[in-house]
Amino acid sequence: MKAKYDIEKNMRYMQLLSKSFPTIAEASTEIINLRAILNLPKATEHFLADLHGEYEAFQHVLKNASGNIKRKVNELFGITLRKTEKRELCTLIYYPEQKLELVKEEEKNIDDWYRITLHRLVAVCRDVSSKYTRSKVRKSLPRDYSYIIQELLDERSEDVNKAAYINVIIDTIIDTGRADDFIIAISNVIQRVANDQLHILGDIYDRGPGAHKIIDILNGYHNWDITWGNHDILWMGAAAGNNTCICSVIRLSLRYANLITLEDGYGINLVPLATFAMETYGDDPCQEFMPKLSGRNEHFDKKTVRLIAQMHKAITVLAFKLEAQLFDKHPAWQMQDRKLLENINYENGTIALNGKEYKLTSCNFPTIDPKNPNALTPEEQDLIKKLHHSFSVSEKLQKHIRILLAHGCMYGIYNNNLLFHGSVPLNDDGTLKEVEICPGKKSSGLQLMKDIGLVIRQAFQNDLSREEKDYSIDYFYYLWCGPNSPLFDKQKMATFERYFINEKETHKELKGNYFKYRNNEDICDYILESFGVTGKNRHIINGHVPVHAGDGENPIKANGKLMVIDGGFSQAYHKETGIAGYTLVYHSRGFQLVQHEPFTSTKDAIVRGTDIKSTTQIVEMSSNRMLVADTDIGVELRKQIADLEELLYAYRHGFINENERRK
Repeated sequence: MKAKYDIEKNMRYMQLLSKSFPTIAEASTEIINLRAILNLPKATEHFLADLHGEYEAFQHVLKNASGNIKRKVNELFGITLRKTEKRELCTLIYYPEQKLELVKEEEKNIDDWYRITLHRLVAVCRDVSSKYTRSKVRKSLPRDYSYIIQELLDERSEDVNKAAYINVIIDTIIDTGRADDFIIAISNVIQRVANDQLHILGDIYDRGPGAHKIIDILNGYHNWDITWGNHDILWMGAAAGNNTCICSVIRLSLRYANLITLEDGYGINLVPLATFAMETYGDDPCQEFMPKLSGRNEHFDKKTVRLIAQMHKAITVLAFKLEAQLFDKHPAWQMQDRKLLENINYENGTIALNGKEYKLTSCNFPTIDPKNPNALTPEEQDLIKKLHHSFSVSEKLQKHIRILLAHGCMYGIYNNNLLFHGSVPLNDDGTLKEVEICPGKKSSGLQLMKDIGLVIRQAFQNDLSREEKDYSIDYFYYLWCGPNSPLFDKQKMATFERYFINEKETHKELKGNYFKYRNNEDICDYILESFGVTGKNRHIINGHVPVHAGDGENPIKANGKLMVIDGGFSQAYHKETGIAGYTLVYHSRGFQLVQHEPFTSTKDAIVRGTDIKSTTQIVEMSSNRMLVADTDIGVELRKQIADLEELLYAYRHGFINENERRK
């Protein structure tokens, strides 16, 4: 070996490495293995954003891998199966337990159905796992059926000598009454290997009813990460003890008549709020606070809707008071102009905004003292204490926030793709904007994201001064609605205006410069460079702002450099966007952007075999398949190979002695 190494300098590391590979043979075998892996096709990555509690739609997209499994089934069976048969097969893969129950009710010759179906499932599993090593596939198999599935995947029925062997295995599975369990097991394997890595680009929470269920699913998922969104940050702030965040979380839940996540998911006690609201606003029609009802909660009776509206108003007024106190506490945020309760003329029922007087839709504020509008009444103080306690002692909420902290960050870089939820703050000229995070500390771009991530994590640490921790907890609210927050990046959050002022001009939320420049290829390249993302095929991927596909808006911007994948999973946005979300699939051939139509229900998917109707848009495809060698994992594997080659040199030149493993 011609290579020269400074073994003496690296001796300690080489000795540690030799414990894992104690002989030349073992080190050489590992080099052969790693070099072989480098030449496998790149594994599939799956990008989703802005789930907003839509548990069923999320679950289905995850199960069908954004149509990837359906595509594999179509490619594999072509015209040899009817459309109905392929649809039934896909449904079985997505929902094996539920589909099996229906099949057994309808199928007259169940053994024959088992035999045909098992052969088809094995073929699909073999196809979706073909880009992985046997070792990786083996690790994804259920323990009870690992050996059998390996045997079936490794052997092909086309081989006459092996056909009888495979048939006996499948017949024995049926004869021993294990067909159902095996079908469930192999279907789950197909789902798992169809996507190697899942990227969530923020906003699991709010609007929909199943955010807690989504996190439960993610917690059991094999490989995932999240770049936090503004709605996630709001809930993290609430869990950390930020009272303004607590009020805002409850306000949004009431706005969309979604109390399932709060009450059923996390056990938050809203009885004190309901009692307070009924006592305070019993005679108030609370018209501005009527919840936005969608298909799932349109059955609510008038009494329930009225109570929700009263609770909605009570918590909103409390939030306005608490946020004003925060803005006074932190003048560096420069948000004192949002203390709008101080701008109201309570006698005339008007408000002064930007030098203009506007009539309020109503001016019934029994808890507000016009002379000191931001002060809490004794009843409000008691209420917020009870709500604060309820959030702090919710074990499941605290557990879920720890999961988000463990898997999350403000940004992510994977395979030359820069991921973040909202924006990177920019100046008017398109350069990176310097933002003050805490008094005396400013940063921009990459460093800004890192610094914000540090402040977020500090809120959950106990080894800080009280002052540092309190600021970290307060800062969550700035991230939610601060003008220079990369998770918001708008001039203002016009919450008050949308509730109380009819004039639409006051509702406008002027977006930051990032949204003005994100269609500019040069600016995108500049941002990518600043984050250290290099290479020819590099991209920015983000969500946050729904893509209005119905109005002709294109989610692909800056000549393909930037992709926006928030098309609106939330039911509340379906009418506005015209679609039900975008997802992005990145496989060895390139990028595919998938546009989804609204999901009906899991029941429909199981009973009628309905799938999310999706339109696939080719973003970037290559004639040459991308290999593991071209990915971040490839970079790491090459480093490991280099280390092992140095270890071989050390063995062969007598720097380290081989040690046979003891049997």
